[in-house]
Amino acid sequence: MSRDDTMLPGRRRFLVATVTAGAGLTLGMCLGGCSREDKESAQAGPGKTGNRIISDAAFEPNAFVRITPDDRVTVIVKHLEMGQGTYTGIATLVAEELDAGWSQVDVEGAPADAARYNNLFWGKLQGTGGSTAIANSYEQMRKAGAAARAMLVAAAAKQWRVPPEEITVRDGVLRHAAKGIQASFGELAELAAQQPVPEDVFLKEPGEFRLIGTRVARKDSRAKVDGTAVFTQDMKLPGMLTALVAHPPRFGARVRSFDAVAARAVAGVHDVVEIPSGVAVLGKDFWSASKGRDALQVDWDESAAFMSGSDELMAQYQALADKPGKVARSEGDVSAALGSAAKTLRTSIAFPYLAHAALEPMNCVMQRSEGGVEIWNGEQYQTPDQNAVAKVFGIGPEKVKINMLYAGGSFGRRANPASDYVLETAHIVKAIGGKAPVKLVWTREDDMRAGYYRPMYYHRLEAGLDADGNPVAWQHRIVGQSIIADTAFEGALVKDGVDVTSVEGAANMPYAIPNIHVDLHSPQVPVPVQWWRSVGSTHTAFAVETFIDRLAAAAGRDPLALRRALLQDHPRHLGVMELAAENAGWGTPMAAGRGRGIAVHESFNTYVAQVAEVTVHDNKRFTVDRVVIAVDCGVAVNPDVIRAQMEGGMGFGLSAALSSALTLDAGRVVQSNFHDYLVVRLDQMPRVEVHIVKSAQPPTGVGEPATPVIAPAVANALSNATGQHFDHLPLTLSA
Repeated sequence: MSRDDTMLPGRRRFLVATVTAGAGLTLGMCLGGCSREDKESAQAGPGKTGNRIISDAAFEPNAFVRITPDDRVTVIVKHLEMGQGTYTGIATLVAEELDAGWSQVDVEGAPADAARYNNLFWGKLQGTGGSTAIANSYEQMRKAGAAARAMLVAAAAKQWRVPPEEITVRDGVLRHAAKGIQASFGELAELAAQQPVPEDVFLKEPGEFRLIGTRVARKDSRAKVDGTAVFTQDMKLPGMLTALVAHPPRFGARVRSFDAVAARAVAGVHDVVEIPSGVAVLGKDFWSASKGRDALQVDWDESAAFMSGSDELMAQYQALADKPGKVARSEGDVSAALGSAAKTLRTSIAFPYLAHAALEPMNCVMQRSEGGVEIWNGEQYQTPDQNAVAKVFGIGPEKVKINMLYAGGSFGRRANPASDYVLETAHIVKAIGGKAPVKLVWTREDDMRAGYYRPMYYHRLEAGLDADGNPVAWQHRIVGQSIIADTAFEGALVKDGVDVTSVEGAANMPYAIPNIHVDLHSPQVPVPVQWWRSVGSTHTAFAVETFIDRLAAAAGRDPLALRRALLQDHPRHLGVMELAAENAGWGTPMAAGRGRGIAVHESFNTYVAQVAEVTVHDNKRFTVDRVVIAVDCGVAVNPDVIRAQMEGGMGFGLSAALSSALTLDAGRVVQSNFHDYLVVRLDQMPRVEVHIVKSAQPPTGVGEPATPVIAPAVANALSNATGQHFDHLPLTLSA
């Protein structure tokens, strides 16, 4: 062979193989140990069919690789493909170690089954989020591919009666050069399934990679271009009804009563039912259900509704910021250092609520049967959704089957901690007695006004400089709702009253300042909130990076030079910062009315620096002309996908920098669609360059880390051009 298929003794066994006569080879992988109960569950397998070989240290079987006699290699992907390239990246990992031909690789979304398809970073929970898809799958999927390869080689060696080390594998073909014989994966699949599962496998060194680190065609592109990709909205089942829900106009309101006479009179309307979140209208299609909902009359009980507006809420936040909060980080003596500082600076920054505004609003298809419930949707949060639906119907979670389809974006929204829109579908199906499959559809207005949001935040910062212009003190107070409280993650992510996601990017600020204090207030507000692309870094990166620029200006120092001095203990921050600055031409003169700004930030263990160039126009309008991005995400599994995510993540963050804001007026959400909740248009998109740091470190996520860096980079560029400083998002220039 071209490489040794053994590893050093003592490595833990981890593989599971399923053999079914005539079905080819199905290969999975296990990590870690398991209890007797877990092992028995693993051995039973789905449907209790097939002969399953479990290694001594098996955890639970997670079938990831299927090779069929027609020479197709199917990679079962446990993570949602919502545009971020997960299907391509994970398939690349398997194909690399399997030495498959890229054209013979197909991808299939995994069913909901946390026993086999859990996110390794989250324990026994299946889901996609936190930029973990490639990071938690990197070794797991490579091992699955390597094991399948070893079993194919063993099959060929047995059939050809040659030593396995004399066999080479390339592009889905096994060869024995001396005998001049070869066979495809498909030809050997059935025999390979009968081979012993390797206790250990040898993974390639980076220098041996042929697919990892190269641009391979995305596995989802063709289907999305030719229209064969199946999204939830494409689903059609016999007898299916479409449902729309009338939601309360204010958070906390409830249905007092409703009159459905006019709604039922609309042609095509089949039913009107009350559910916990509102009143659902079911029709033969979207138009019928929509017109029926328009005709519905609901009397809302608003006695417990939230009635405040954004301005009132922000005033409460500002008052909270006058008092000490829960301590997230405390080093040195900030009060003393501020008292003795040669110069002190203060600022406060306000951030609005933000909608996720995914291109495909929330939707879900569900069908009740005697055996349980079946769901079709762009499923991001399998285990919590499975459990929540099971509770509604009083059945075991294993009886809730979820078919994971493509999703048209999410940015965190589909991984809802309350399973909100999925539960709505379940309650509707239950309310009609399961007599028909139901497709729940949220309009853009529903998603904007009855959804879950990135919280509103208020930051107050104070810092001190010594006589030489060196920062000696940094005090940072944050006020905003917790997105983790009352979720499954509270025990792990709320420490001593501090939601770590509210302070990430601030409490772990990398700058070497001797006295640092960061604290937090998490007011309880009945506006529903959840994670949003890049989570806490969406606001902390802006606060930290713009205030660092202010310190540099006050000290008369170049912003890059100050960062360089403060980041000596953080080489990966330094590396991306220097790479971005060099390629942006940092330090070269800018024409009048133009400015250049830099920001660097780490989130999800990925390091991103961005340099933005702006032009300020005579009418006080500004444009973002160019953005140079440098990213260090460890091994670059697919550089083209990484570039796309850097560009897309930056563009997503640019919307929040330039225009996106969700506001409340007397408890009602003001915005309703893209005409008043503005996102970046094509003519606002700058020229973008992406530079990827070459690395042998394990890969980290790229779906989110570009998002929080652009707003401070643009703000710093505007400050460079105008001398103004910015205390809120979205950015506006002073007259």
